[in-house]
Amino acid sequence: MQNYLEFEKPLAEIEGKAEELRAMGRANAEMDVEKEASALDKKAEQLLRDLYKDLTPWRKCQVARHPDRPHCGDYIERLFTEYTPLAGDRNFADDHAIMGGLARLDGDPVMVIGHEKGDDTQSRIERNFGMARPEGYRKAIRLMQLADRFNVPVVTLVDTPGAYPGKGAEERGQSEAIARSTETCLKIGVPLVSVIIGEGGSGGAVAFATANRVAMLEHSIYSVISPEGCASILWKDAEKMREAAEALRLTAQDLHKLGVIDRIIAEPIGGAQRDRDGTIDAVGACIQDMVSKLKGLSRDDVVRERRKKFLNIGAKGLAA
Repeated sequence: MQNYLEFEKPLAEIEGKAEELRAMGRANAEMDVEKEASALDKKAEQLLRDLYKDLTPWRKCQVARHPDRPHCGDYIERLFTEYTPLAGDRNFADDHAIMGGLARLDGDPVMVIGHEKGDDTQSRIERNFGMARPEGYRKAIRLMQLADRFNVPVVTLVDTPGAYPGKGAEERGQSEAIARSTETCLKIGVPLVSVIIGEGGSGGAVAFATANRVAMLEHSIYSVISPEGCASILWKDAEKMREAAEALRLTAQDLHKLGVIDRIIAEPIGGAQRDRDGTIDAVGACIQDMVSKLKGLSRDDVVRERRKKFLNIGAKGLAA
């Protein structure tokens, strides 16, 4: 069953009417409903195009959070072969919000790491809705260092509202773990490419996305704080999240202009959830291209190029 977002309610009504007509036709073979149902299909298709033609930043936030978007596990299952999950931070525990392990991408070995939100109530609770604790970031550090040791490229898939802000996480050094993960991203001498597949929230996303190349799906978001959190701080009113989303410049299009990301991966009309396999394949092609273009660099050049990329962010604006 299709899950509709708030702004898609008119679309839900039209598609619902088309389905009702077809159900009536199936129940009564003498009724010819296909012509009317097809007209509704065309109307729905045009409305879908109109709705997604120029999404506001807040609507992009809603699309990025859609529960039916492909998650990290879906990408790993479809794009990578011989995936061998690696668990634990060798210090405290295994964080199920973070998936990671050795795999092959188009036959070549890679280390893939990503946030996993879960697909249903039980798995979302188990995965903590993609909000990693310190042990999750320390697991990522361990896997990146392992990849560095064996000269294997790293692929990260980012989809998190942010790092988990609970008391236990803070007691175990959440901010230090995030900082160390970001530092490790900058230090490793192997190519590191990152794709923001849904939400890229706060330092929890930066800890995975400090990469040589960063790509975003067309309707994903990437920001220092959620619109609701920003609105609570600036206006003392979480209901001003629409204004906050505008101010944060969190869309892929804005971030590409600012030089924060390198590529935008097109999504199907209606968002990734309407063609999951097509979206995953597009992300896979982008990852392969980004990794292949970094293969010829020496370890020193990989590190130097990555550091230069982040030091140069915003330089044009400062010069102007």
